[in-house]
Amino acid sequence: MVSLPFLDRDDAGRQLADALAHYRGTRPVVLAIPRGAVPIGRVIADALDGELDVVLVRKLGAPGNPEFAIGAVDERGEVLLNEYAAEAGADATYTRRIAQRELALIRERRARYRPGRLATALAGRTVIVVDDGLATGATMVAALKAVRAQGPARLVCAVPVAAPDSLARVSALADEVICLATPRPFHAVGSHYLDFGSVTDEEVVALLAAPVGEGASVPLTERPVRIPAGQVVLEGDLVSPSSPRGLVLFVHGSGSSRHSTRNRYVASVLNRRGFSTLLFDLLTPQEDRDTAARFDVPRLARRLDAAVQWARQQPALRDLPRGLFGASTGAAAALMVAAARPDEVDAVVSRGGRPDLADASSLSRVQAPTLLIVGGADVQVLELNRVAQAAMPQGASLTVVPGATHLFEEPGALEQVAAIAADWFARWL
Repeated sequence: MVSLPFLDRDDAGRQLADALAHYRGTRPVVLAIPRGAVPIGRVIADALDGELDVVLVRKLGAPGNPEFAIGAVDERGEVLLNEYAAEAGADATYTRRIAQRELALIRERRARYRPGRLATALAGRTVIVVDDGLATGATMVAALKAVRAQGPARLVCAVPVAAPDSLARVSALADEVICLATPRPFHAVGSHYLDFGSVTDEEVVALLAAPVGEGASVPLTERPVRIPAGQVVLEGDLVSPSSPRGLVLFVHGSGSSRHSTRNRYVASVLNRRGFSTLLFDLLTPQEDRDTAARFDVPRLARRLDAAVQWARQQPALRDLPRGLFGASTGAAAALMVAAARPDEVDAVVSRGGRPDLADASSLSRVQAPTLLIVGGADVQVLELNRVAQAAMPQGASLTVVPGATHLFEEPGALEQVAAIAADWFARWL
């Protein structure tokens, strides 16, 4: 039996997490309605080993009474009006004006809360939408409808406290509703908390950026490294959580570098899942000016091999299982090194890779579990990956991201790549 009031949002989050414990192990996406629900969402995501993001919907206030909700607008610009909106004085002109204003705020918040990040891909995932309480329920209704349109496998609504009639409104929109208390009469949400202080944008950013679980309070360490490779020295960036579960070396594609925004995004997801990551330049600045050098796969493989050997010599890295994440030409280099070092490479992931550029002998000798991720709209590269897959007698898995092109620039595509890669490395490292 839940005793009201809650001490604070953390207390409410812990009690909600207990009620949601049956989702532990499903790697759920926890979507918090900012700003107040983000501390609750952080607690739940940590407890369930899930991912935390925000679902951006904004309440539309009535004319002359902005606290009274007549509806809401979501991140796609869809407007949902309550049946009493017209009675509250909201005509079409008024609704259009405030919806445009709130949509602009939604977009500004997305850029502020998750700079350089797209919203988490939800298709096929278990999604838990969280708020700190339901009064009218208008914002939660809009959030659930917006999430449902993205095709989650299961949609859950979770709130600490709600007005009974509002809870009934949302029940038809979710596969499961978890609510700890429905007091009668229902007063303002904040009256059911001893501490209901405001949550700042800075707190939201920090909570979203924190690693999952026990590492949430432990910052990542990042340091530049220099890797000897024959006659040259390669620049790199090593990022590690406090107790890494493995090391993933990134092998960038032609014309790219350790600064690749796509690889860095995937690396950040792996860091939050407990992996150390090493991004490094395969070529020196002088070499990179030569276009032919970018496609010299044997040279790229030698440079990657040097990085693998460097990692073996580092006390903090030498005993960690190792994975390789290759993109474009870098994928071919990763497969060649995996073939040459079967005892030192434990898993390989290719993103939009060109495994066909590896020599046939290498493909036939790869023993590490290998995952080839290709965009469904990247037709030519998809066919090349299928041919390479057939040339790998030890077997390789092929995952197609529907509708994605070569660079996975479509909304949600790169998030799918990162989640799939993280699951692969978590399984094999």
